[in-house]
Amino acid sequence: MSDYENQLVSPDPGSGKKGGFKAFLKRKDIEFSFQRYGIEAMGAMALGLFSSLLIGTIIQTLGQQLQNAFGQSQFTELLLLIGSFAMQATGPAMAVAIGFALKAKGLVLFSLAGVGLAANTLGGAGGPIAVLVVTIFAAECGKAVYKETPVDIIVTPFVTLFVGVGLSAWWAPAIGQAALSVGDLVNWATLQQPFVMGVVVSVVIGVALTLPISSAAICAGIGLVGLAGGAALAGCCAQMVGFAVMSYPENKGGGLVAQGLGTSMLQMPNILKNPRVWIPPTLASAITGPLATMFFKIEMNGPPLASGMGTSGLVGPIGVITGWMEPSERAREFGAQAITPGWFDWLGLALIAIVLPAVLTWLIAIPMRKKGWIKYGDLDLHL
Repeated sequence: MSDYENQLVSPDPGSGKKGGFKAFLKRKDIEFSFQRYGIEAMGAMALGLFSSLLIGTIIQTLGQQLQNAFGQSQFTELLLLIGSFAMQATGPAMAVAIGFALKAKGLVLFSLAGVGLAANTLGGAGGPIAVLVVTIFAAECGKAVYKETPVDIIVTPFVTLFVGVGLSAWWAPAIGQAALSVGDLVNWATLQQPFVMGVVVSVVIGVALTLPISSAAICAGIGLVGLAGGAALAGCCAQMVGFAVMSYPENKGGGLVAQGLGTSMLQMPNILKNPRVWIPPTLASAITGPLATMFFKIEMNGPPLASGMGTSGLVGPIGVITGWMEPSERAREFGAQAITPGWFDWLGLALIAIVLPAVLTWLIAIPMRKKGWIKYGDLDLHL
């Protein structure tokens, strides 16, 4: 066998060491914490979703639109094929990403592909949350037995798959349905009370985007689409564009790009030092949210993941555009249909995603700077 194969099947050199249960967990890098499961694993799940379902949807939509405009060609067929295969890999991509965040190695990490496929398939439209929960159990059980026996090449994948697929069959349908029920409630409530829910959804999801948790994973997990998805988009854009523009005096062009197209999470250390810097973009989101739901009636009918992405890579606006052209399966459950956007739709998207967050945040910050609540340097990213 090669050196790599030997590494895969050889018992852990430390497996014979004695110690209590805590020592065993430490040796196996199994950490029961919100940081590990609620932040690192969920954030990785969002990256797995982005690398499969979201990018696949974007590529497939591009192929369909080019085909509609210019006719069928080898290039458009290739785009459709790429998009299709990327979307089919959603479950495995999420599970492997989660396993990577949980420090799973070798046979454990590779075996999680099958676990993700099972959990995502059996979890239905609420599959992302099912994948998150099931993969955590499967990965930790796999890590516990990894390199503990002379037949590790059989034991580790068997345990990982047995736990993962078994829990998928047992839990995934219920977890998926429960997650979607939350999304159904939020989507329904937004239709009934577009002003109140426009404020609530925009502020909550926007704040989640800036916090070290994954707003994208939350939106994907509960299937946030329609007007509620539009409110979430408004809140995320308000945070990202707002912080980017408000901190321009300190961070210049680099900060504008890093926050406006990257993430407002970069400001968390500054928020901890001076929480008042969070007020302008959050107030801006409380304004743009109901404007999105009541006046412009922006609906996020693309992949639910895009509802929580904001302007990161322009995924949020692209999600709205793909939803106009080809609504996602989740959006169609709420009656979404393909539309030809008019000038008012384009204007609303530009104002909600970019213009209003920039202008409102800047204006709200002016009196706070005059009062000394926000001082020069408070938003410095030290880029």
